[in-house]
Amino acid sequence: MNTVREQWRRAYDWLGFAGTAFLASVLLAAVSTQLWPGNDWSGVFGFLATIFGVWLAVRILRIFARRAIWRLRNRLIVTYLFMALVPILLILALVGLAAWALTSQMAVHMVRTELDRRIRTLATASSSIEQSTPADRPDTMRAVGRLFAQRYPGLQILMNESGQLHRYPSDGTLALPPPEWTPMSGVVLKDGQYFAVTHAETRSGDLTILAPLTADYLADLVPNLGIVYFQEFQETGDQTVRTGGRRPGLVIRGDTGAKPRPVTPVTAAEQRKDRLPAAANLLDIDLPWVANIPVARWEAPSEEKGAFFLVVRTRPSAVLNSLFSGQVDWTQGVLPVILLAVAVVFMIVEIISFVIGVSMTRTITGAVHHLYDGTQKVMEGNFAHRIEVKGNDQLAELSHSFNRMTENLERLLVVAKEKERLQSEIEIAREVQNQLYPKTVPSLRTLKLTAVCQPARMVSGDYYDYECLRDDKIALAIGDVAGKGISAALLMATLQSSLRAQLMSSMEMAVVAGGPVTRECFSTSDLVSKLNQQLYANTSPEKYATFCLGLYNEEDGCLTYTNAGHLPPILVRDGVATRFEVNGTVVGAFPFALYEESKVMMRRGDLLVFFTDGVTEPENEYGEMFGEERLVDLVLKNSHRSDGEIVDTVIGSVQQWTGSPELQDDMTIMLARKL
Repeated sequence: MNTVREQWRRAYDWLGFAGTAFLASVLLAAVSTQLWPGNDWSGVFGFLATIFGVWLAVRILRIFARRAIWRLRNRLIVTYLFMALVPILLILALVGLAAWALTSQMAVHMVRTELDRRIRTLATASSSIEQSTPADRPDTMRAVGRLFAQRYPGLQILMNESGQLHRYPSDGTLALPPPEWTPMSGVVLKDGQYFAVTHAETRSGDLTILAPLTADYLADLVPNLGIVYFQEFQETGDQTVRTGGRRPGLVIRGDTGAKPRPVTPVTAAEQRKDRLPAAANLLDIDLPWVANIPVARWEAPSEEKGAFFLVVRTRPSAVLNSLFSGQVDWTQGVLPVILLAVAVVFMIVEIISFVIGVSMTRTITGAVHHLYDGTQKVMEGNFAHRIEVKGNDQLAELSHSFNRMTENLERLLVVAKEKERLQSEIEIAREVQNQLYPKTVPSLRTLKLTAVCQPARMVSGDYYDYECLRDDKIALAIGDVAGKGISAALLMATLQSSLRAQLMSSMEMAVVAGGPVTRECFSTSDLVSKLNQQLYANTSPEKYATFCLGLYNEEDGCLTYTNAGHLPPILVRDGVATRFEVNGTVVGAFPFALYEESKVMMRRGDLLVFFTDGVTEPENEYGEMFGEERLVDLVLKNSHRSDGEIVDTVIGSVQQWTGSPELQDDMTIMLARKL
């Protein structure tokens, strides 16, 4: 049971929703057709099957396309097709469209121009009759009729002269135009037939000349051009009727039962396709085009309803034959030869380009294939694999780079292992250094201590310490070793061990002497001097540190200190900040350096701030340092808060100043508040 369910699940995953819905729709359509023939559900299911089938076909096409272009070679081929073939097709389509439009417009223009000229000629004939004397007008009319009868087959002239009608030919049936007619020349629709008409008024009557515009006549306006006829689109009520064409009376939109207007009968000449010239070649296609032309109605010349078009169907060769005279027809025979020669040259260039493109593609895809195999070997851990290099181009240089990369990877693995070992050692050094800092804060009756050190790297070169001495005395120390990293951390450990050794030695000497451990047993200047000599003797010349040592006595609140080149600590008292003195240069740089000591009496509420340059010297994005003045203002504004809040505020302000979560230097702050 589970196996069947898994098979169905795999089939559904392969087909997807589109494939499953397509198969279900086809099955339901077949069942409904067999069980209930002629029902509507078969059509519904067939429609759904068509939709899901198109969806499935698109999905399958996308899958095959994705798989087909996975290889770089196929992707390049598709890219070339889009880059070369599509623009060529678009250009050819644009050229063909432009040629079709230009040729069609030219054909319609020639027919329209000739038709206008014929109508103007009729107007000239009417003017000749009108300008003759009343007595000579009948004879002039007949003479003009005989002169133009051959050029205008079916020509009829009707002259109303003082109420007397004169016709040409004498058996003509042309009736008087409606009274609302005014002088005009153009095309008129009368009894379903199109005529060229000119109507003029004389002093004693009016004159009307009518010439039929049959399809034969229209086609002969420009000989051997093609099929020419009129076509009307008119609206009557809620229907649109096309008349005058090859399918007269065709209802295009709706049929309300309203009686349409009389339509122009289609003559046999309009239906004859032999008037269309034979195609000279495959590109010599049938080109239909239309031109809007004003046509008046005989019964109501002022009516504007309906749209009339002059339709011309021709071929490009016919238009060219009509445009050029016989003296230059020989060029039309040369033109195909030139076009054929250009096509042959084009094909040769295309073949050569194709061969070059295939060769370059194979070069590109071959190099990429070798690179792909090489990366697979590297992923397997085989860094000794080298790919084959051919040629002297960018791809060959890329292959050389890959080989050099694999050569360096082995060395990098060794370096990575060494770095991992060093990282482990640095981690051990960080843990050792953390053990060097005071683990607990001494509990004093009159002094509260708070200290924080944030290293810029794994280990720090900053140093702070406090050591409780006998008889309610405590030593406070802060230092900043030049440099960062392991070397600075080692010097910091040396500094701490030397200081504690000096303090321990001083206490032991006082005990051996048999006296109490008083303040006079310790001299901060002597301690700093000895510390300077030890550091100078046991470290390299370029190693030094700034250092500040203070000795606080709880009995009288006196703080004795020696500042060896360190940033002066800040004493905040009654809202005013003062700085400590500097009593000498840095330690470890000069063996002959001399140091002095200073004293300050701590009062209740005093706040003493020790800090390193990692607090005052960080720069913002404009290169401006945070500075001691900002630190002083910050401490003064927050002196009423707890020591922990003051430390957090200072560190947060410095980080906000730099705009970076990473520290530019080791940052150490130590606060001593007098209770």
